[in-house]
Parts: sequence; C-alpha cells; structure tokens
Amino acid sequence: MSSLDEPLKKLLGGATAKVMAEHLDLHTVGDLLHHYPRRYEERGKLTALTDLPLDEHVTVVAQVADARILTFNNGRGKRLEVTLTDGSGRLQLVFFGHGVHKPHKELLPGRQAMFAGKVSVFNRKMQLAHPTYQLLDASDADEASEAVDAFAGRLLPIYPACKQLDSWRIAKAVDAVLPSARDAVDPLPASLREGRGFTPLPEALLKVHRPQTRADIEDAKARLKWDEAFVLQVALARRRYADTQLPAAARRRVADGLLDAFDAKLPFTLTEGQEKVSKEIFDDLATEHPMHRLLQGEVGSGKTMVALRAMLAVVDAGGQAAMLAPTEVLAQQHHRSITEMMGELAEGGMLGGSDRGTKVVLLTGSMGAAARRQALLDLVTGEAGIVIGTHALIEDKVRFHDLGLVVVDEQHRFGVEQRDALRSKGKQPPHLLVMTATPIPRTVAMTVFGDLETSVLDQLPAGRSPIASHVVPAKDKPHFLTRAWERVAEEVENGHQAYVVCPRIGDDAEEAEGRGGKKAKAKKAAPEEDGEKRPPLAVLEIADQLRGGALSGLSVEVLHGRMHPDEKDDVMRRFAAGDVDVLVATTVIEVGVNVPNATAMVIMDADRFGVSQLHQLRGRVGRGSAPGLCLLVSEAHEASPARARLSAVAATLDGFELSRIDLEQRREGDVLGQAQSGVRSSLRMLTVIDDEEVIAAAREEAVAIVAADPELERLPELRTVLAALLDKEREEYLDKG
Repeated sequence: MSSLDEPLKKLLGGATAKVMAEHLDLHTVGDLLHHYPRRYEERGKLTALTDLPLDEHVTVVAQVADARILTFNNGRGKRLEVTLTDGSGRLQLVFFGHGVHKPHKELLPGRQAMFAGKVSVFNRKMQLAHPTYQLLDASDADEASEAVDAFAGRLLPIYPACKQLDSWRIAKAVDAVLPSARDAVDPLPASLREGRGFTPLPEALLKVHRPQTRADIEDAKARLKWDEAFVLQVALARRRYADTQLPAAARRRVADGLLDAFDAKLPFTLTEGQEKVSKEIFDDLATEHPMHRLLQGEVGSGKTMVALRAMLAVVDAGGQAAMLAPTEVLAQQHHRSITEMMGELAEGGMLGGSDRGTKVVLLTGSMGAAARRQALLDLVTGEAGIVIGTHALIEDKVRFHDLGLVVVDEQHRFGVEQRDALRSKGKQPPHLLVMTATPIPRTVAMTVFGDLETSVLDQLPAGRSPIASHVVPAKDKPHFLTRAWERVAEEVENGHQAYVVCPRIGDDAEEAEGRGGKKAKAKKAAPEEDGEKRPPLAVLEIADQLRGGALSGLSVEVLHGRMHPDEKDDVMRRFAAGDVDVLVATTVIEVGVNVPNATAMVIMDADRFGVSQLHQLRGRVGRGSAPGLCLLVSEAHEASPARARLSAVAATLDGFELSRIDLEQRREGDVLGQAQSGVRSSLRMLTVIDDEEVIAAAREEAVAIVAADPELERLPELRTVLAALLDKEREEYLDKG
C-alpha cells in the first residue's frame, strides 16, 4: 500500500482523524495532501476586514485595537469585547462567561494573532462570537516558538477549516504527512510534463503547502490545476470513445413523412438557431452509434420544438421516442402543448386522425388503471410513436416496440439510475437528447457534460417581450410590498394574469416542496432572539391572505405538487384559458409552463431560491406581446450575500451571465458525481469558471492520448490515478450519464 493510502489516524491520532473524516471528508494521507490552502497571509500583514462574508467560517490575521470586560445581570454575567483592526476596517470579537479569562490576559492592544470563527451581525456590526485564535507575536517564549514552528516561513497557509478544527491545527497535521508527498504517483506522461515545463508532483505538493515565495504558490497551482483538468478530461474522453464503439440503429430522416407534414402546418418560421441545432441532431440520429447530445438554451428559446422535431424524425424512421419530465405538471404540460402543436398528426389510428399521424400518449404514476393499461398497450405494439411521462416510464412493466430516442427534460432532476433504466429499454442503446433550460458556461459543459456533444439555442423566437425585474425589500420597506400587490392588480385590470411563487406548500405537515417534487420538513417557527429564521412563506397561507386582502375580488387559485393530478391539470387548464387571475404556486411552474397572457410574477422569500431557479421562474412571464414584470420579495439584510444574489438576477436577463454567478456562489461540487451526493469534490484547485484555457488545453491533450491508446496501456501511472478518482460510484455515473 502506498503511504498516501495510509489512514490519517495512524499519523494524527484518533480524535483529530475523526474530526477530519466527519467534517472535512478527509480520510487518508493523500486526502490531506490534496486539501490545499485557501489563501496565504504574510507574517505582519493584516487581513482586510471590510469585506468578510456573512454566515461563513473565516480565518483572519488581525491586530487587537482594544479590549474591555462588561458585566450584565447585576454583575453575575461577564462579557469580553475585543476590537480587531486591519488599519482601515474593524471587527468585534465577543467572549462570554468563563471563556473570558484567557483571552482577556492574552488579547492585549497591539497583539497580533490569527482568529477563526463564523461571521455574524449584532447591532449592525460584524462580529465573531467565541472565536479560536493563535497568537503570532506571543511575548511568552514557548508560545512564540510554537507559533513559529507551526508556520515556518514567511507565508501563512490558511486552510479550508471547520468549527471543530482551525486552520492552524490543519497546518500542523499537514506537517506530519508532508514527507509522504515524495510517494505521489505522477499522472502526467513524461513528454507532456516536460513539454509544458511543469514542476514534478512531489515538489508541487511541497510548494503549495509550505511556499517560501509567491512564485512557489503559482508554480504549484499551475501544476495541480493541470492535473485535475487532465485526469478529468481523460476520463471523459474515454467515455466518449467507448460510446463510439456501441451499436445503435441509425434513424435517418425520411422525406414526405410525419416531420415534413408537421413543418408544413407550423404557423411560424423556425429561428436560425432552431434550424442549425435540428440539423446537428438529425446528423447524429443518422449514425450507427448512439447520439449523446446536450441541448441547452435560454428560457423560452424553443427547445421543446427542437426536441419534438427530433422525435418525429425517429417515428418516421420506424422507431419510438420517449420524453422524460421531472414532474406530473410538466409532463401534462408537454403532452398538452405537443398534441396541440401536432393537431390531427397526434391522432394516428384514430377517427379524424392523419394517415401520416401517430399516437402521443401520456404515462404518469397517478393515471387511472384503464388509461394506464391502454397507454402500455400502445407502447408495446408500437401504436404510440411518442410517449411523454414521469418516473412511471422507468418501471419494469413499461415495454416499447422499438425505442429509438430518449429525451430527458431538465437533466439535473434525474438520478443516473433513472436515466439508465429508460435507456436500457431499447433493443439497442437508444439515442439520447438531454435538455436543460439552465444556460451552462462553456467550461462547465466541457466538464460536467464533457461526454456529451453540446448544442446551444441562444435566440429567442420573434415576439417575445422584455421582463423588468426588481427586488422588493419587504422588511426594510413594507410599503414596497404593498405597491407590488397593487401592480399585480393593475396587470389583471389590464386583462392579464399573474403568478405568485412560494417556497412551501403550508399544510398541517409543514413540508417544503423542493426541486424535482422532493419534500423536506421546514423548521418550526423559532423566537427571533434564538437567531432562527422563520419558516418559508407558504402557498396556502399567502393565497388566503391575498383573497382576503390585497387581491380580494380577484380569482386566486393554488397549485402545488401534493394536489391530485386531475385537480392540478384542471387548475392549469383554467389558468391557461384566462379563467384564473392569479395562480399562487410552488416551483411546479418553474419549467415548461407556457401561458402568454401571464405578465406578472411575485416570488415570495426569493432569497430561498437559487440564481438559476429564479431565472427559470421569471421565464414564465413575458412570453407574449405584453412586457413582463418579476418582483423578488425578500426580508434578507441589504448587505447579505442573499440580497446580492437577488440584485444580480434583477440586473440581467442573460442566463449565461447568471449561470456564472450561480456557479461562483455554489462552487463546483463534484463534476464526476452529483454535488448533492456528499462525495468530496474531485476539483480542489481547478475552478471551471476561471480556468477555461487550462480545461480546453487539457481536453485537447486527453483526446489525443485516448485516441492513440484507449486503454492507457502505455501509461500505467495515469491508469492508477484514474482508478483512484473513479471509484465505483463515479464510474457508474460516467457509464450511465
């Protein structure tokens, strides 16, 4: 066993190793060696205190400006307040009770130290409550010696830390494992390493943890970033190569078939973008290995139209197409809009249907038994050329006559196993078209979706209207919220309709409806003095308030994921028909819902949603000729990251720009698995937003290496590193994704 595979508890002791495993997901010597410093401070140089992020665990180097003990509860309680300075800004520390004595003796004016804690706001001032600290200019000789030993050299590494383990304790642990760096397996072929002038890997690890100069840091970062990009791109290049070896039935476009009949009856002209992307898809479908294509585009750019034309081409070629939607509301919406667009062409074999038509069936988990039996029969006999459904499509009972194309809508909502189960239902691997309405920067497409070819729709169809977006600070300026409801009433008075979106449903179960229809228990209301946020606003409560108050006299209905499917469908039909003025809903309306007459949207507790989700929701208005209005209601503090996020959404309609902001705020997660799975990120140094050139160059090298040696037989070190990266879970992700 390599020394990098040694468990940390052998070197660090059980208690420290346990904290590292539980809170930082670090288990082996290699894990800790690849836990790189977040930044470096110079001895004697203070951290800027003016722009510390709220609610985050930080480590700062600062100087004590003053310290004083205050008493409360008639002298029974003690509080130590220490003010830190960096020469321009100030930060307050607070210690309570028995914890005041040691810092009161040590944190004297003029002393310098590293402090770690969570940033909060009290009385409009930023503070750290009960921070841990390490003196850097200790007057006591032993303390001074310990501080110097812990941070040899001029540059102090600041590590990603946690409440249970400070940066400087992590630094000491790194010292214990650093000698093992010499055993690191170098994944780069010698010719590539020498050709690009990279530092050897053991030296890079030493430099990143204990740099003597800033140049050492840059050398190490350049090498370590390249390693991450290159190993990832090799994994994806091998996946793409393996896909080209799989067989698939070619589905070549047929003249004078269903697709041509559909195109002939379209009441509008396709955009240039739709024509271009359709050609890319038709070319892929005509090949004898499976298409793996990502179709991304702005909200309302016409992705469904492109996907439908691809499905019709496959039906013309004798196959069937399945569209997988994440929610019943969206599946019903797609079924309704596709059958409306196709008209008699969607009534194949039915009285009044076209000779060239096919059946378009809906399959969801809550359908009645008779309708379900008929849908299953239509699929297995081939009577239905197109099926649109939810997870119900994946069940074992569902059989196809000849599945040729799988379209996955909003890919991020489906697990790997679900997509794979549907793809396995073809006689041969079916072609795959993945759609997302979340614009993805090029670098992310090269990593997260690196085994898919990418098509982009960035043109909106003619006639779409602009959307004005504004943040409504409900807590600071309640009259702004009053005005928001007045604006909704004005839109309705002008013959339009509105959405109101809430994060939670709000029945007795007090559950929050999350993305993809998942439900999570909401926190119970807590006293303000405990620092707990109130529960998110709920659909049922807000609807009742609006009916009895600001929007009384208007038709206000609700829509959420726990309603009966027939009830949901009825509400959506009536809203689409204009019989409902205001629809109060959860995020079930986030994707695919198309009501051109809806011009206004109010998003309650908007800070509880992500950037991409807000952009998706906003895309439900402005779909007709009248301008759209989106109001982002929030009680978040003006200086908070949440408000900054809302301001960014309000400032631009450019989904690609917002996706960059979203990624920067969320960080990358694990690009080989799903970030939410809890697997530690394989990207520790590389940032997919900023390192586009590195990723592009690594992709080029990886493609060339895999083309010449698909099994990497001549590169055993690279194979070893890949095997370590691609544990069973991630390998499955690549195989099935």
